[in-house]
Amino acid sequence: MTNNNFSQTAAFIWSVADLLRGDFKQSQYGRVILPFTLLRRLECVLESSKDAVVTEYQRIQPMKLPEEAQEKFLLRATQTPQNADGLAFFNTSPMDLGKMGQTNIKSNLEKYIQSFSKDAREIFEHFKFDEFVGLLEDANLLYKIVKKFATTDLSPKTISNHDMGLVFEELIRRFAESSNETAGEHFTPRDIVRLTTSLVFMEDDEALTKDGIIRTIYDPTAGTGGFLSSGMEYVHELNPNAVMRAFGQELNPESYAICKADMLIKGQDVSRIKLGNTLSNDQLPADAFDYMLSNPPFGVDWKKIEEEIKAEHLQKGFDGRFGPGLPRVSDGSLLFLMHLISKMRDTRSTDGAVTDGGRIGIILNGSPLFTGGAGSGESEIRRYILEADLLEAIVALPTDMFYNTGIATYVWVLTNKKAPERKGKVQLINGANLSSK
Repeated sequence: MTNNNFSQTAAFIWSVADLLRGDFKQSQYGRVILPFTLLRRLECVLESSKDAVVTEYQRIQPMKLPEEAQEKFLLRATQTPQNADGLAFFNTSPMDLGKMGQTNIKSNLEKYIQSFSKDAREIFEHFKFDEFVGLLEDANLLYKIVKKFATTDLSPKTISNHDMGLVFEELIRRFAESSNETAGEHFTPRDIVRLTTSLVFMEDDEALTKDGIIRTIYDPTAGTGGFLSSGMEYVHELNPNAVMRAFGQELNPESYAICKADMLIKGQDVSRIKLGNTLSNDQLPADAFDYMLSNPPFGVDWKKIEEEIKAEHLQKGFDGRFGPGLPRVSDGSLLFLMHLISKMRDTRSTDGAVTDGGRIGIILNGSPLFTGGAGSGESEIRRYILEADLLEAIVALPTDMFYNTGIATYVWVLTNKKAPERKGKVQLINGANLSSK
């Protein structure tokens, strides 16, 4: 699908906003459009196995099995000749958006959502979908909206998983624009995602082509899952049989719901995608990863979580995440960097065997490079990174690549398994003029 096509699809979906105008505030458009887009995508993905799942559900209903046992039978029913592994979710209702009818549409839609498997149902809870369905019904718009989405073709044949990710990102950008939010908090341009992914993975291209390879990828500011998807795509292009396990955490409930849905469609175990503040409440505390990619929010203060961060720094020191020091409260970027360093897979496992270590790609503005004089928290963090020889390269990116901001940005590449010729060195690349529109 060309760039033009995915933006056409996003523009067509966003045209639902014309129906909402007057009854809803601009800032609410996305709260209606995103979950309906997601619902239609899930429906289209399930289409080929729908009949088999409904038949199987009717067969096992009289057995009164617990939900977990039912799920196993129903997930098996999603296997088709085209998809031997089956899907990670299902819907047991014979209904779809095209069969809702005009009478009782609200209760039909609510029953339909409740017929999804547990992980998919939770996604709609994070969107507070029930609430907005009620508001649409009160405004006499529910039938019109359902009808519009029922005729939108979002099947995997028409639009790949990769391109569907782009459609979601374009919708979120429009949502942020219409509600005057900073889309920068949600949105990393795909050019930068691809560049950062390549910088992190390319040193391991040879290892990644071997048989039986299993690797983990993590993003502590997962957003809608763009970095996780990009990492998985990179490895699968090299080696279609490689197993990539995605982990992430995200603070914004809507972005989290989209990320979770995207990972569900891609067959990932979505219990590894967490909701919450990564810095104050790391929900994957015992995990270490092979690859980590992140675009943390630029220049966002951490006043709200100051107590938790300072307590971890003082009580745990280098056994925690923030041993080297703490940056000023007005900018938490370096906290995310230290968090990632603490999650790097060790180069030596507990039984003494040598493992592959970890690699990090993180996008930062100029502040972590230049803020803070000698002896400051920022300076001590930089000193620790250089003395531990973790920093492999810094690439200066062209300005104006990020939505709504022209500030200078940099990709930092870190690893605890530097090649011998790179040891004790940091490569600085000025890519500010290596770009075209």
